[in-house]
Amino acid sequence: MSTTLSGKAHVIPRWVPIVAGVGLLTLLVVVASLRLSGWNPSVAPGSLIVERQLRFADTADGGVAVIDVASGDTVTVMRGEQGFLRGVLRGLARDRRMNAVGAEPPYVLSLHNDGRLVISDPVTGQRIDLASFGPDNAAVFARWLPASAVLGVKKS
Repeated sequence: MSTTLSGKAHVIPRWVPIVAGVGLLTLLVVVASLRLSGWNPSVAPGSLIVERQLRFADTADGGVAVIDVASGDTVTVMRGEQGFLRGVLRGLARDRRMNAVGAEPPYVLSLHNDGRLVISDPVTGQRIDLASFGPDNAAVFARWLPASAVLGVKKS
């Protein structure tokens, strides 16, 4: 029992923490059973508009070469800090290292009709919804898709 500044006793009814505890335990059991049964709360992107297979390679001067797998051409070499690009690539590469996969298999950059821009690794199954990081960050990757496709997408 505690007292307030006015000297009156302040008592929490015994049933309040019991009800809260039972509620939390029930929530934990429901979420655990859903996840163990294979339920995945992610939302699938809309229909595919365009996709491009890309490889990323470090250059001798510290840049990142973006290579179109279909043509074998270097699309661009990103120089400078490129924090968002490097962060995304580090996350994808970490999954590949954990699965003993090299850098050769391409990543897939895809644009969907609901505005989602996704980079995925078909080898590990990892998918990153780039649009969720904001339009400026998504634009780092969107530049490697045809401008006509990017401009024709509904903005979320």
